[in-house]
Amino acid sequence: MRRAAAFLVLLLCLYWTRAQGESGGVTGNDITQTEVQSEILGVKATSDQTNITPDIWAELKELRDMAIKHSVELWKLEQENTVLETRMNASENEVEELKRQNADRPKVAFSLGLTDDGRIGPFNTDITLKFSKVFTNFGQAYSPTTGLFTAPVRGVYYFSFTMVDTRYNVWSYVYLYHNNKRVSWNENYNVEYGRNIFSNSLVLQLEKGDVVYMVLPASSSVFDDTYNRTTFNGFLLFPL
Repeated sequence: MRRAAAFLVLLLCLYWTRAQGESGGVTGNDITQTEVQSEILGVKATSDQTNITPDIWAELKELRDMAIKHSVELWKLEQENTVLETRMNASENEVEELKRQNADRPKVAFSLGLTDDGRIGPFNTDITLKFSKVFTNFGQAYSPTTGLFTAPVRGVYYFSFTMVDTRYNVWSYVYLYHNNKRVSWNENYNVEYGRNIFSNSLVLQLEKGDVVYMVLPASSSVFDDTYNRTTFNGFLLFPL
Protein backbone atom coordinates (compact mmCIF):
# COMPACT_ATOMS: atom_id res chain seq x y z
CA MET A 1 0.00 0.00 0.00
CA ARG A 2 2.78 2.48 0.86
CA ARG A 3 4.66 1.71 -2.36
CA ALA A 4 1.52 2.29 -4.43
CA ALA A 5 0.85 5.63 -2.69
CA ALA A 6 4.43 6.77 -3.21
CA PHE A 7 4.22 5.79 -6.86
CA LEU A 8 0.99 7.76 -7.23
CA VAL A 9 2.52 10.88 -5.61
CA LEU A 10 5.50 10.67 -7.97
CA LEU A 11 3.19 10.54 -10.98
CA LEU A 12 1.24 13.48 -9.57
CA CYS A 13 4.41 15.56 -9.39
CA LEU A 14 5.32 14.70 -12.96
CA TYR A 15 1.91 15.65 -14.29
CA TRP A 16 1.90 18.82 -12.17
CA THR A 17 5.18 19.86 -13.83
CA ARG A 18 3.71 19.03 -17.22
CA ALA A 19 0.64 21.15 -16.49
CA GLN A 20 2.81 24.08 -15.51
CA GLY A 21 4.74 23.82 -18.80
CA GLU A 22 1.60 23.79 -20.89
CA SER A 23 0.06 26.81 -19.11
CA GLY A 24 3.26 28.86 -19.08
CA GLY A 25 3.62 28.59 -15.34
CA VAL A 26 1.20 29.00 -12.49
CA THR A 27 0.37 31.88 -10.21
CA GLY A 28 -1.11 32.13 -6.80
CA ASN A 29 -4.57 32.08 -8.40
CA ASP A 30 -3.84 28.88 -10.33
CA ILE A 31 -4.74 25.36 -9.25
CA THR A 32 -3.23 24.27 -5.95
CA GLN A 33 -1.74 20.88 -5.12
CA THR A 34 -4.57 20.19 -2.69
CA GLU A 35 -7.15 20.70 -5.42
CA VAL A 36 -5.30 18.28 -7.72
CA GLN A 37 -5.32 15.65 -4.98
CA SER A 38 -9.03 16.26 -4.46
CA GLU A 39 -9.69 15.59 -8.13
CA ILE A 40 -7.66 12.35 -7.94
CA LEU A 41 -9.88 11.17 -5.09
CA GLY A 42 -12.97 11.77 -7.21
CA VAL A 43 -13.98 15.23 -5.92
CA LYS A 44 -15.40 17.57 -8.57
CA ALA A 45 -12.74 19.98 -9.86
CA THR A 46 -13.14 23.66 -9.14
CA SER A 47 -13.10 26.36 -11.75
CA ASP A 48 -9.43 27.09 -10.98
CA GLN A 49 -8.45 23.65 -12.34
CA THR A 50 -9.28 24.49 -15.94
CA ASN A 51 -5.57 24.82 -16.73
CA ILE A 52 -5.19 21.00 -16.62
CA THR A 53 -6.43 19.29 -19.72
CA PRO A 54 -9.06 16.50 -19.55
CA ASP A 55 -6.51 14.03 -20.95
CA ILE A 56 -4.24 14.56 -17.96
CA TRP A 57 -7.13 13.99 -15.53
CA ALA A 58 -8.15 10.86 -17.38
CA GLU A 59 -4.63 9.49 -17.22
CA LEU A 60 -4.34 10.36 -13.53
CA LYS A 61 -7.62 8.60 -12.78
CA GLU A 62 -6.48 5.57 -14.76
CA LEU A 63 -3.23 5.50 -12.82
CA ARG A 64 -5.16 5.87 -9.57
CA ASP A 65 -7.40 2.93 -10.47
CA MET A 66 -4.36 0.84 -11.42
CA ALA A 67 -2.65 1.67 -8.12
CA ILE A 68 -5.77 0.75 -6.15
CA LYS A 69 -6.18 -2.49 -8.09
CA HIS A 70 -2.52 -3.35 -7.56
CA SER A 71 -2.81 -2.63 -3.84
CA VAL A 72 -5.88 -4.86 -3.54
CA GLU A 73 -4.12 -7.69 -5.35
CA LEU A 74 -1.11 -7.35 -3.05
CA TRP A 75 -3.39 -7.41 -0.03
CA LYS A 76 -5.08 -10.59 -1.30
CA LEU A 77 -1.70 -12.25 -1.86
CA GLU A 78 -0.61 -11.32 1.65
CA GLN A 79 -3.81 -12.82 3.07
CA GLU A 80 -3.32 -16.04 1.06
CA ASN A 81 0.29 -16.29 2.25
CA THR A 82 -0.86 -15.80 5.84
CA VAL A 83 -3.41 -18.60 5.48
CA LEU A 84 -0.80 -20.92 3.93
CA GLU A 85 1.70 -20.16 6.67
CA THR A 86 -0.95 -20.85 9.30
CA ARG A 87 -1.82 -24.20 7.72
CA MET A 88 1.84 -25.16 7.38
CA ASN A 89 2.48 -24.32 11.03
CA ALA A 90 -0.58 -26.34 12.07
CA SER A 91 0.60 -29.32 10.00
CA GLU A 92 4.08 -29.12 11.48
CA ASN A 93 2.58 -29.03 14.97
CA GLU A 94 0.45 -32.10 14.20
CA VAL A 95 3.50 -33.99 12.91
CA GLU A 96 5.47 -33.09 16.03
CA GLU A 97 2.57 -34.21 18.23
CA LEU A 98 2.35 -37.56 16.42
CA LYS A 99 6.10 -38.02 16.80
CA ARG A 100 5.81 -37.29 20.51
CA GLN A 101 2.91 -39.71 20.94
CA ASN A 102 4.79 -42.42 19.05
CA ALA A 103 7.89 -41.85 21.16
CA ASP A 104 5.87 -42.04 24.37
CA ARG A 105 3.96 -45.17 23.30
CA PRO A 106 5.43 -48.35 24.86
CA LYS A 107 7.01 -50.69 22.30
CA VAL A 108 6.24 -54.30 23.14
CA ALA A 109 6.70 -57.25 20.78
CA PHE A 110 8.31 -60.69 20.89
CA SER A 111 8.92 -63.61 18.55
CA LEU A 112 10.33 -66.88 19.90
CA GLY A 113 11.44 -70.35 18.95
CA LEU A 114 11.30 -73.25 21.40
CA THR A 115 14.59 -75.16 21.07
CA ASP A 116 17.16 -76.62 18.68
CA ASP A 117 17.25 -79.93 20.60
CA GLY A 118 14.36 -81.78 18.94
CA ARG A 119 11.46 -83.26 20.91
CA ILE A 120 10.45 -82.10 24.38
CA GLY A 121 8.20 -84.44 26.43
CA PRO A 122 6.09 -86.24 27.17
CA PHE A 123 6.17 -85.58 30.92
CA ASN A 124 4.11 -86.87 33.83
CA THR A 125 2.85 -83.37 34.73
CA ASP A 126 1.97 -80.15 32.95
CA ILE A 127 4.96 -77.90 32.30
CA THR A 128 5.37 -74.30 31.23
CA LEU A 129 7.16 -74.18 27.89
CA LYS A 130 10.28 -72.03 27.99
CA PHE A 131 11.02 -70.69 24.53
CA SER A 132 14.79 -70.29 24.56
CA LYS A 133 15.33 -68.88 21.04
CA VAL A 134 14.57 -65.17 21.17
CA PHE A 135 14.29 -63.59 17.73
CA THR A 136 12.89 -60.29 18.98
CA ASN A 137 11.92 -59.10 22.46
CA PHE A 138 11.12 -55.39 22.31
CA GLY A 139 10.45 -54.07 25.79
CA GLN A 140 12.00 -57.20 27.34
CA ALA A 141 8.55 -58.31 28.50
CA TYR A 142 9.18 -62.00 27.80
CA SER A 143 11.48 -64.01 30.06
CA PRO A 144 13.12 -67.09 28.47
CA THR A 145 14.09 -68.19 31.98
CA THR A 146 10.51 -68.51 33.24
CA GLY A 147 8.63 -68.76 29.94
CA LEU A 148 6.32 -65.92 31.03
CA PHE A 149 5.29 -62.82 29.13
CA THR A 150 4.52 -60.03 31.62
CA ALA A 151 2.41 -57.11 30.38
CA PRO A 152 4.34 -53.86 31.04
CA VAL A 153 1.22 -51.69 30.56
CA ARG A 154 -2.53 -52.09 30.60
CA GLY A 155 -3.65 -52.69 27.03
CA VAL A 156 -4.84 -54.99 24.27
CA TYR A 157 -2.35 -57.62 23.10
CA TYR A 158 -2.18 -60.09 20.20
CA PHE A 159 -0.73 -63.60 20.62
CA SER A 160 -0.14 -66.46 18.20
CA PHE A 161 1.66 -69.80 18.22
CA THR A 162 2.47 -72.80 16.06
CA MET A 163 3.22 -76.23 17.55
CA VAL A 164 4.68 -79.36 15.96
CA ASP A 165 4.74 -82.95 17.31
CA THR A 166 6.55 -85.75 15.47
CA ARG A 167 4.78 -88.66 17.18
CA TYR A 168 1.95 -90.47 15.38
CA ASN A 169 -1.15 -92.34 16.51
CA VAL A 170 -1.33 -90.01 19.54
CA TRP A 171 -3.17 -86.89 20.63
CA SER A 172 -1.10 -83.71 20.89
CA TYR A 173 -2.15 -80.85 23.18
CA VAL A 174 -0.98 -77.38 24.12
CA TYR A 175 -2.61 -74.66 26.25
CA LEU A 176 -2.38 -70.89 26.38
CA TYR A 177 -2.78 -69.35 29.86
CA HIS A 178 -3.66 -65.85 31.00
CA ASN A 179 -2.55 -65.66 34.64
CA ASN A 180 -4.04 -68.86 36.13
CA LYS A 181 -6.81 -69.14 33.55
CA ARG A 182 -6.56 -71.42 30.51
CA VAL A 183 -7.88 -69.32 27.60
CA SER A 184 -6.97 -71.60 24.69
CA TRP A 185 -7.11 -75.40 24.46
CA ASN A 186 -5.58 -76.81 21.28
CA GLU A 187 -5.38 -80.45 20.23
CA ASN A 188 -4.79 -82.57 17.18
CA TYR A 189 -4.51 -86.31 16.43
CA ASN A 190 -1.81 -87.60 14.11
CA VAL A 191 -2.89 -90.87 12.50
CA GLU A 192 0.04 -91.24 10.12
CA TYR A 193 3.76 -91.04 10.35
CA GLY A 194 4.93 -87.45 10.00
CA ARG A 195 4.43 -84.17 11.79
CA ASN A 196 1.37 -83.14 13.73
CA ILE A 197 1.02 -79.35 13.26
CA PHE A 198 -1.52 -76.97 14.80
CA SER A 199 -1.66 -73.24 15.49
CA ASN A 200 -3.93 -70.59 16.94
CA SER A 201 -4.10 -66.86 17.75
CA LEU A 202 -6.16 -64.56 19.93
CA VAL A 203 -6.42 -61.03 21.33
CA LEU A 204 -6.40 -60.45 25.09
CA GLN A 205 -6.96 -57.43 27.29
CA LEU A 206 -4.28 -57.42 29.97
CA GLU A 207 -3.70 -55.38 33.07
CA LYS A 208 -0.19 -54.23 33.94
CA GLY A 209 1.61 -57.20 35.52
CA ASP A 210 -0.62 -59.90 33.95
CA VAL A 211 1.23 -62.93 32.57
CA VAL A 212 0.65 -65.04 29.45
CA TYR A 213 2.42 -68.35 28.80
CA MET A 214 2.22 -71.68 26.95
CA VAL A 215 1.68 -74.97 28.82
CA LEU A 216 2.47 -78.50 27.60
CA PRO A 217 0.04 -80.95 29.26
CA ALA A 218 1.15 -84.26 30.74
CA SER A 219 1.64 -87.05 28.16
CA SER A 220 2.08 -84.53 25.31
CA SER A 221 5.21 -83.53 23.45
CA VAL A 222 6.38 -80.84 21.02
CA PHE A 223 9.19 -80.77 18.52
CA ASP A 224 11.52 -78.00 17.36
CA ASP A 225 14.89 -77.73 15.65
CA THR A 226 16.97 -75.20 13.76
CA TYR A 227 14.07 -74.73 11.31
CA ASN A 228 12.00 -73.09 14.09
CA ARG A 229 8.93 -75.30 13.77
CA THR A 230 7.43 -74.42 17.18
CA THR A 231 7.05 -70.68 17.77
CA PHE A 232 5.33 -68.21 20.10
CA ASN A 233 4.67 -64.56 19.20
CA GLY A 234 2.92 -61.51 20.63
CA PHE A 235 2.79 -57.73 20.60
CA LEU A 236 0.92 -54.77 22.05
CA LEU A 237 -1.90 -53.57 19.79
CA PHE A 238 -2.62 -50.41 21.80
CA PRO A 239 -2.47 -49.29 25.45
CA LEU A 240 -5.62 -48.53 27.45
